[in-house]
Amino acid sequence: MTEVRSDAPSTEPEPDTGAKIKPVVFYGSAAVTLAIALWAIFAPTSAADTIGAVVSWTSQWFGWFYILLTTLVLVFVIVVGASRLGRTRLGPEHSRPEFSTFAWASMLFAAGIGTDLMFFAVVEPVTQYLTPPRGEGGTLQAAEDATVWTLFHYGISGWGLYALMGMSLAYFAYRRNLPLAIRSALYPIFGKRIHGGIGTAVDLAAVLGTIFGVAASLGIGVVLLNYGLTFLFGIPEGTGAQIGLVALAVVMATASAVSGVDRGIKLLSQLNVLLAIGLALFLLIAGNTVFLLNALVQNVGDFVSSFPGLTLETFAFDQPVDWLSAWTLFFWAWWIAWASFVGLFLARISRGRTIRQFVAGTLIIPFTYIVMWISIFGNSAIEVIRNGDVAFGQNTMENNAQGFYQLLAQYPAVPFIAGVATFVGLLFYVTSADSAALVMANLSSHLKTPQSDGARPVRIFWAVATGLLTVGMLAVGGVPALQNATIIMGLPFAFVLLLVMYGLYKALRLESLLAASREYGPRPVASGRLTGDGHHPAGPGWRQRLDRAFSFPDRERAERFLDEVALPAVEEVAEHLEERGVEAQARQGQDEDGTRIVELVADMGEEHPFTYRIQPREVPVPVYGRAVPEGTLTYYRLEVHLRDGGQDYDVMGHTHGQLIDDVLDQYERHLEYVRLEQDVR
Repeated sequence: MTEVRSDAPSTEPEPDTGAKIKPVVFYGSAAVTLAIALWAIFAPTSAADTIGAVVSWTSQWFGWFYILLTTLVLVFVIVVGASRLGRTRLGPEHSRPEFSTFAWASMLFAAGIGTDLMFFAVVEPVTQYLTPPRGEGGTLQAAEDATVWTLFHYGISGWGLYALMGMSLAYFAYRRNLPLAIRSALYPIFGKRIHGGIGTAVDLAAVLGTIFGVAASLGIGVVLLNYGLTFLFGIPEGTGAQIGLVALAVVMATASAVSGVDRGIKLLSQLNVLLAIGLALFLLIAGNTVFLLNALVQNVGDFVSSFPGLTLETFAFDQPVDWLSAWTLFFWAWWIAWASFVGLFLARISRGRTIRQFVAGTLIIPFTYIVMWISIFGNSAIEVIRNGDVAFGQNTMENNAQGFYQLLAQYPAVPFIAGVATFVGLLFYVTSADSAALVMANLSSHLKTPQSDGARPVRIFWAVATGLLTVGMLAVGGVPALQNATIIMGLPFAFVLLLVMYGLYKALRLESLLAASREYGPRPVASGRLTGDGHHPAGPGWRQRLDRAFSFPDRERAERFLDEVALPAVEEVAEHLEERGVEAQARQGQDEDGTRIVELVADMGEEHPFTYRIQPREVPVPVYGRAVPEGTLTYYRLEVHLRDGGQDYDVMGHTHGQLIDDVLDQYERHLEYVRLEQDVR
C-alpha cells in the first residue's frame, strides 16, 4: 500500500514551475519566424516577390480545399453539439465551469476577434458595395449584399474552426488526461506515436500558423491605430509610429500575459467587450436609428437565406481571382491559422462545460456581437456613400485605415468617440497579443498539467517575436503582405485540422459506445445485489439498505468506513489482480482538505490504467418529506471517482462484498473500454 495525495486537477492556474520547452518545436518555430522577419526587414523586395508567387500558387491549387474544409468543419461541430454526444463534459463528470458565463464569453470573444473587426467592419462593406465580385457596383443589390459578404467572412464558418480545435483539445486534455497540446487530438489515430516526430511536426505547424495569423491581425491593428493617432493628435503615419505602437503593444501584452488568465486577460477582455458594445450603441442612437434597425433585421434574413450557397461558392465558371484571394481565401486561411491559438485558449478556459454548451457558446455568442457591430458600422458607411459622399467610399478603398475614423467624423463628439474607439482598438490588440503569447508558450512547452502555463520568459519571447514579425510584414507591403503570408502559412495546418476532426470523431464514437454500456449495464451500488459470497442479500438486508438512505454520516464515520471497509476491500482486489499478473496497488492518502481517500490503480500496460478512488465530499443534508434530520446541516458522501471523474454515487454503508462487486463492475467496464479503444483505433 502506498501513501499518495489526490491528483485531482485544481481549478486555479498553477505556477509555471516545471514547464520545460519542447526543443524542436520552440527552436524550430523561433528560427523560422526570426528568419522570415529579418528577411522581410532587410530584403523587402525579394520577400514581397516570393510571397506573391507562393500565394498565387496556393490560391490556384488549394482555394477549393480551404472552402470545402471550412464547410465540413462547421457541419461536423454542429452535428456533434446537437447529438447525444453534446452531453459529454469537457473534463471529469464532476467538473463544473471555472469561469462565469460572462467572463467566459468575454474571453472567447476577445481572443477570437481583434482590432481587425473595427478595420473590416467599414472597409469590407464599402469595398463590396463599390466593387462586388459579381454585378455592377453602387447598386441597390450591391448595397444589400455588401454587409452579408462581411458577415459571411466573419461569421460562424470561422468560429466552427475555433470550436473544433477548442473542444478537441479540451476533451483530450481534461477528459482523457493527455497534454493540452495539438498533438493530443491525434491520439486516436496515431496512439503513443504522438509523443514522437508526428506530434512535434503538428505542434510546429500550429505555432507557425499561429504567429503568422496573429501577426496579420496585429499588423492591421497597427495600421488602424496609427491613423487613429493621426486623426486625434496629428501624429504622422509611417513606419516609425507603427514600430512604436508595436513596441507599446508588446510591453502591454507581456505584462498581461505573465499575469495569467485569471487576472490580466480576463479583466482586459471584460472591459474590452463593454466599451466596444457602448461604442456600437452610440452609433446606433446618434445615427439613423430606424434605418440601422431595419438593415440589421434584413442583414440577418439575407445571411440565413444565402448562407448555404455562399459557404461552397468557388466562382468556378467566372472566377474573380484577385477578389477571391483578397477576401474569402484570405479569411478562411486566417481563421485556420488562428484555430490552434484560439482553440487552445478556449480549451484552457472551458474545462467543465459540456460539448453542447461549448459549441453553442462559441458559435452564437461572438457571432451575435459580430452581427450587431458589422451591421451598424457597415450599413452606416454605405449610407454615407448613398447619401452622396462618394469621396468617402473611394478614400476608404484606397486608404483602408482611414475609413473607420472618417465614419466616426460624421457623428457628434468626434474627439471623445474617436478616443474611446482608439482605446478599444488598443485593448483588442493587447488581448489578442497577450493570449497569443500565452498560447504559443504553451504549445512550445511541456506542461505539468493542462492548467499550467508556459514559463514567463517563453511568453515574453513570443510576445517580442510576434512584434518583430509584424514589423517585418509591414515593411514588405503592409496589410496585403500580411494577408498573403497568412494564406501561405495556414495551408499546412489546414491538413492538420482534417486529422483533428477525424481523431475527435473516433474518440467520440468510443465515448458513445461507453455511454451506452453504462446506461444499460448493471449498477451494483444501486441495488446492493450481491454479498461478498455471491448470494443475494436476505433477511435484514433490505432494511439496512433503507436505513442507509436516511443515514448522514459525519467526517469521523466516513474515515472509519475507509479504514474498516474500503481499504481492506481494494487491498483484496489488488492482491488478487497481482496473482493474475496485473500490476496493481491499493493506495491511501489525503485530499486537499486533509480528508482520507482510498484508491486502487491497476495497470496492464495500456495508456490509461484503471483507477478506482473513493473520495469524501461534504454536502448539505437533504430533507425527505417529513423526515427532517436533527443535528448537523452537512454530512459526508463517499463518492466513486474513475479516470473520467466523479460518478455521482455514494458507497458509504456498503458491505465489504458489495464494495468489491462495484470495483469489479467498474474494472470490467474499463476492460471493455480498452477493447473498444483498440477496435476503434
